[in-house]
Amino acid sequence: MENLLKELGINEKNYGACAGAGEWSATTDAGELISINPTTGKPIAAVYQCSEADYDRIIAESKAAFKEWRMVPAPVRGELVRQMANELRAKKDLLGSLVALEMGKIKAEGDGEVQEMIDIADFAVGLSRQLYGLTMHSERPRHRMYEQWHPLGIVGIISAFNFPVAVWAWNAFIAAIAGDISVWKPSSKVPLCGIAVQNICNDVLKRNGYKGIFNLVIGRGSTIGERMIHDTNLPLISATGSTKMGKRIGEVVGARLGKTILELGGNNAIIVDETANMKLVVPAILFGAVGTAGQRCTSTRRIIAHKSIVNDLVSQLKKAYGQVPIGDPLDSATLMGPLIDQDAVDNYLAALEKVKAAGGEILYGGNVLTDREGHFVEPTIVRARNDYQIVQDETFAPILYIIEYDDFDEAIALHNDVPQGLSSAVFSTNIMHTEAFLSHEGSDCGIANVNIGTSGAEIGGAFGGEKDTGGGRESGSDAWKAYMRRQTNTTNWSTELPLAQGIKFEL
Repeated sequence: MENLLKELGINEKNYGACAGAGEWSATTDAGELISINPTTGKPIAAVYQCSEADYDRIIAESKAAFKEWRMVPAPVRGELVRQMANELRAKKDLLGSLVALEMGKIKAEGDGEVQEMIDIADFAVGLSRQLYGLTMHSERPRHRMYEQWHPLGIVGIISAFNFPVAVWAWNAFIAAIAGDISVWKPSSKVPLCGIAVQNICNDVLKRNGYKGIFNLVIGRGSTIGERMIHDTNLPLISATGSTKMGKRIGEVVGARLGKTILELGGNNAIIVDETANMKLVVPAILFGAVGTAGQRCTSTRRIIAHKSIVNDLVSQLKKAYGQVPIGDPLDSATLMGPLIDQDAVDNYLAALEKVKAAGGEILYGGNVLTDREGHFVEPTIVRARNDYQIVQDETFAPILYIIEYDDFDEAIALHNDVPQGLSSAVFSTNIMHTEAFLSHEGSDCGIANVNIGTSGAEIGGAFGGEKDTGGGRESGSDAWKAYMRRQTNTTNWSTELPLAQGIKFEL
């Protein structure tokens, strides 16, 4: 572990604020964060949190950096991001291991998260030559009318513990090619991942003669987080977290007429009809519900299965669950690591108590693994009703609810009858069912899949959801537009001054 941390520039004591390619702060009196290994429950390293004075310095330097960065041609900005991708390729194994160590997802998923960073960087490089506007025909003679896109300014990024590096990249790389500066507040549960990424940024920025493009602030949500969401210097806040947190951010940023990208809770379901190919269904559910110990916003929470196949499906799932190796995420044989901390374990147990109180039945699992250190639980299958309050809520743990249905219209109604609307899937070989699921009267989620699971989105599509998921979109497609401001331009190249709509206004 010591060599891993050393290679990524992490020491016993680390500082929590840095303006990219500038100096790390030397603040020691704003409190410490102890990064805990969820596999063992033991400390990894400590981080000095940044102070409000550090935050002010970061913002001042970011404002100065923006004045220069916005004037750099977009393809040149893309070249910087391309070099970031190369550095991430070189450090993929190291950074993927740190993600597994500090967050607890298995090494394959940690490496996959770094690959997402690389993929979005490659996407952003191409996008840097495709920030297209439109040309329109003016109703006035000898007038040219068009629209163009300008950088917004400083983008505030608030990320969650479950994707400690990839979600930053989704935002920061798109913001960078758009001409924006980013200020990142990572989750206090995974500060070392933030420091490792910032060290990579610093190396690339210094090599290219830039400062302040990517910036880091590690601190309490009650101080640094509140400063960010109230700060009019940050025209856009992109935040990933709970619905409760997102509502608070949306209220505060909206009150100052700022912009938000909110990626909040998910309560994702898979509909399995009577024609579904079980060779596809079972592994998709297993990865969606058990992967990352159920701590993805796209984790599969609910299975809505036709009554004719539900018992067979449960039997196959119980057999598959019984074969899942649970343990050290850095062990290549492990498929499920720990929950992030004791609070997550307590929430898991509390959810199962609520299930039993409502009349649900635990079909598999339901126990904390007390034969080892760390925050390990069993992946759990529960027979439940969709209208249980606990089923309506998102529990960040490997709990899978099995819900039966009679006809497909009922399945869609059950699917949509939760407050959240992130990811969804149907498994069917009936084209009438799959097309209905993707139609206007089908899934109400931002992501709807056919014969693949709810988890594991590609970066090429815009990522995000509806309802209590917040409505934001990150990553691919035209999500770049959220990081820029649209401007409509009209040029009169005549010697007359005609008005629109044929208005006459003459002395």
